[in-house]
Amino acid sequence: MAASTDTERPPDRALRYAAIIIVAGILATTLAQPQVLARLPLQNLLKNELHLDRSSNAAFFFWAGLAWYLKPFAGIVTDAFPLFGNRRKNYILLSATLAALGWLALTVTPHTYRDLLLVAIVINVFMVVTSTVIGGYMVETAQAISGSGRLTAIRQFVQQGCLIVNGPLAGYLASIAFGWTAGACGGIMFLLVPVTVLFLQEQRPRSDARQLLDGARAQLVNIATARTMWAAAGLMALFYIAPGFATAVFYKQQNDLHMDTQAQGFLQLIGGVFGVLAAVGYGILCRRLNLRTLLTGCMILGTVANLGYLFYSSVERAQAIEALNGFGYTLAELALMDLAVRATPAGSEGLGFSLMVSVRNLALFGTDWFGSKLLDQFHFTFDQLVIANSVTTAVAVPLVFLLPQIIVMRRDAQGLEDGPIAKTAME
Repeated sequence: MAASTDTERPPDRALRYAAIIIVAGILATTLAQPQVLARLPLQNLLKNELHLDRSSNAAFFFWAGLAWYLKPFAGIVTDAFPLFGNRRKNYILLSATLAALGWLALTVTPHTYRDLLLVAIVINVFMVVTSTVIGGYMVETAQAISGSGRLTAIRQFVQQGCLIVNGPLAGYLASIAFGWTAGACGGIMFLLVPVTVLFLQEQRPRSDARQLLDGARAQLVNIATARTMWAAAGLMALFYIAPGFATAVFYKQQNDLHMDTQAQGFLQLIGGVFGVLAAVGYGILCRRLNLRTLLTGCMILGTVANLGYLFYSSVERAQAIEALNGFGYTLAELALMDLAVRATPAGSEGLGFSLMVSVRNLALFGTDWFGSKLLDQFHFTFDQLVIANSVTTAVAVPLVFLLPQIIVMRRDAQGLEDGPIAKTAME
C-alpha cells in the first residue's frame, strides 16, 4: 500500500520535494535523539552529577531507547491505518510536535535517574513514529526508482553530517546547563513541521473500517512470509550482537585520557567527517559493484576498524582511531542498510524497514549495556572487550554468501530485468 503523492506536480519537482522531506526527516530524527545530541550531555550528567558507573550509565540509554526496539509496531500502525486521511503527513506533524513538547518538558525535569529516564522514553516514543514514517517514505521512493544504494548513501551522508555538527555542539552543551540541550533538541525536532507542511503532498486514501483491518492483517501476513527480509534481519542481528563498548570508551576518554567534553565532541566530529567520506564513496561504488561484494568488503573493513581500539592509549591515537572507525564502520552500516531497503517487502515499507532497524537498535544498545557489565561486574579488560566485539562481528561475514541472490547480485540502479538473475522468483 504505497503512499499516494500528488502526481500533478512535474516529476523532477516531486523528486526534489521527496529529497527535501527525507533529508529534513533524517536530520531531525537523528540529531534530536536523546541518544545523539543529548547523549554526551546526559552521559556527563549521569557520570559526574549522579555518580553512576559504566553499566548504570549504559542501562539508562538502553531503557531510554525502548521505543526504538518496538519500532515495528509503529510501522504496522502507520502503514495500515491512515491518520485523518493520510498515511504519512499527519503522522509526521503530530509526532514531531509531541516530541518537541517532550523536550520542552525535559528542561524542567528534576535531575534524578528515574525522572530523566521516564521523560526520555516518552520523547523517544514520538520520535520513533516520526522516524518510522520517514523510513517508509524513503523505502517507497527508493524502490520506485531502483535507487536503494543512492538513497541509503544520502541517508548515511545526512546522518554522518549530523555527527559532524553533533560532536562540537554536544561537547559544548555538556559543559553548560542541561536545559540548553533540551531546548536545542526540541527546536531541531520542530523544524520538521514546517518542512512537512510545505513539501509533503499526499492524496487522501478512500477506506472504511473493514478495509483498515484487512490492511493491518495483510501487513502481518506480508511480513511473516517475507523470507528474504528475515534472512537480511538475521545477518544484521549477528553483525550487531557483539559485546559493545561505546560507554566504556566514554569513561576511558575522561578517566584515562583526561579529556573534557569539548575534546570528546571533537573526536565525534572527526568520526563524522570520515563517515561523510564513506557515504560519498559508497554512493559511487554501489553503482559499480553488486551488493554481495559491498557487504563482504564493508563488513570486513568495519571489523578491522573496531580492532583499532586496542591502541586507544593517547589523545592523538584516539583521533586516528575515531577517523578509521568513522570510515570503516560507516561503510558496514551503509551496506547493511542498503540490504535492509532492498529486502523490505513492497506494501509494508514502514513495518518491514522498521523491523530490521529495530534489530540494529536493540543489538547496539543492549550489547553496550552488556559490555559495560562485563567490565564492571566480571572484570573484563577493555582490550578483551574489543577483541570479543571484533571476533563476534567477523563471524557474520561468511553468511553474506547465504543471502538470496535476487537482492545481492544487482548493482544500484540496475532493474531486475537487467540483472544476471532476472528469471529468479521474488520471495
